[in-house]
Amino acid sequence: MFGKKPTLKEGVHVFSIKKKGEFNDFIFGIITGVDGRKVGINGVIVNPIGLKNKITQGKTGERSREILEYPTPDNIVLALVYRVEHENFTGILDLDVDKCDILPPKIYAMLDGWIRESLPEFINAVLSLPQGAERDEAKRVLRNRMDTLIDKNLKRTLYAVCRSLKILN
Repeated sequence: MFGKKPTLKEGVHVFSIKKKGEFNDFIFGIITGVDGRKVGINGVIVNPIGLKNKITQGKTGERSREILEYPTPDNIVLALVYRVEHENFTGILDLDVDKCDILPPKIYAMLDGWIRESLPEFINAVLSLPQGAERDEAKRVLRNRMDTLIDKNLKRTLYAVCRSLKILN
C-alpha cells in the first residue's frame, strides 16, 4: 500500500561524506553501479571552506561545528551559505566503511542546483561586504539571480535562507 523502501541501485541519488582533516566534505551524486557492498557514485564533492574558516577563526557556534563533523542532507545547506570549493566526483563507496544515504530526487536537485548555480558565492558576497553601495549591489545581484531560478524547490530554499540571514531587507 505504501510502496517499497528505496534501495541502493543504479540511478538512485545518494549523499555521503569524506573525512578531510578535522572535518568532513560531502558528496552527493547518482549511483552508477552496485557490486555487492561497493557502490559507484558520479556526482559532486563539496568542501565547505568558508564555514571551516569561520570555525577556525572562532566566529561560529557549536551548530556550525556539528554540521561539519556530522553532515546530513538536512543540515548541509547551512554550510553552503559560505564560500565552497567543489569538483566533480567519481568514485566507489564501500558500504562497510562509508556513509551512503538515499536522497529524495527533489533534495538532490536542490543541492545540485545550489552548487551549479554558484549560490554560495552570491550569498557570501552579500555577507562579507560592509554596509554601503557595494553590499547593496551584491544584494541586487543575488535578488536578480533568485528571480531567474527555474527550480521552484531551489528558489524556495534560497528565499528561506536569505530571509533567515536577513540579507534581502
